[in-house]
Amino acid sequence: MSNRGAVLESLRADRTLDRWLRDLETEDPPELDVTLPDADDLPEVLLDLAVPHEDINELVALRAQVVQDAEVRRLLELVTRSLACRIGTIGYQTQAPDLPKSWGALGRYFYVFVYVATLPHTLDYHRGLGVPPEISSRTLADIGRNMSRYRTRYGVGGMLHPWWPALHLRGELYQLGRLQFQRATLGNRTGNSVAQAGLPYGPGSPTLGLHIPDHLGPLSPAACDRSLERAREFFARCYPEERYAIATCHSWLLDPQLQERLPPVSNILRFQRRFQIAYVSPEEFDQGTLGFVFGDPDQPLDALPRRNSLERAIVDHLRAGEHWHVGHGWFEL
Repeated sequence: MSNRGAVLESLRADRTLDRWLRDLETEDPPELDVTLPDADDLPEVLLDLAVPHEDINELVALRAQVVQDAEVRRLLELVTRSLACRIGTIGYQTQAPDLPKSWGALGRYFYVFVYVATLPHTLDYHRGLGVPPEISSRTLADIGRNMSRYRTRYGVGGMLHPWWPALHLRGELYQLGRLQFQRATLGNRTGNSVAQAGLPYGPGSPTLGLHIPDHLGPLSPAACDRSLERAREFFARCYPEERYAIATCHSWLLDPQLQERLPPVSNILRFQRRFQIAYVSPEEFDQGTLGFVFGDPDQPLDALPRRNSLERAIVDHLRAGEHWHVGHGWFEL
């Protein structure tokens, strides 16, 4: 994207992006400082975020355009301030739309610069809560993992699902051992399930949403137990006023159909049995399941590997004409 003045013009030419830009321009967040590390310091910051080595030189080279192009710089300030002013909040649906393909590498990497600019504000927030530096580091390393998945899928640098790391930057999600924990509130159906079980919680009560990274080894019961214990200690210390008593999970891993396809000793089934299933979404989640298990949801079924019981189960189920769904479950911490 080399023509000055073309940045905002290309956004306004697209209805979705134009609406997004107008929303940003009318937000009027506090005038927070928005700066990027200089070219010499940027590589170390990127390494701290686990950004793959293959991406670093290109990001450093793009930095000059982000800083020198007035419109790109303005967009960076708008998006960064919108994110930074929500640090500490929960439940905001982050808007991070795909940017025009005409932007090239700048569009694929733009949100990385947003997260780098937001990082000092996030770390200040973490320090104020007493979040240990190693938890901050492991949590924010998800940015680099996200980029690694993008390169694996598309063969070039970029960020897959750029809305996801915003949870980490806002202090809404933390990596604590094997699992990630997201500060949230119970929705209506899951909350009603909790209340019907006789517990003094329901819709709107605080909950910790569990997420399961795929890069941290087996989902063993022992690893999950340690992670849950760390979460109890962490949130009691850093968020004592929020009083988390319920854990929830919204995932294809809670699809009851897995019980028909996996052996009873499967770590996934042992994880699933921790939960009371509140409901199962009727919508098909085949593409999402394939993306999580195989990395690329668009490969033909016949081309997918069958290296373990999970891969075989996912493919055999779909080849039989069945579909995968998202299960929604909870248990008392």
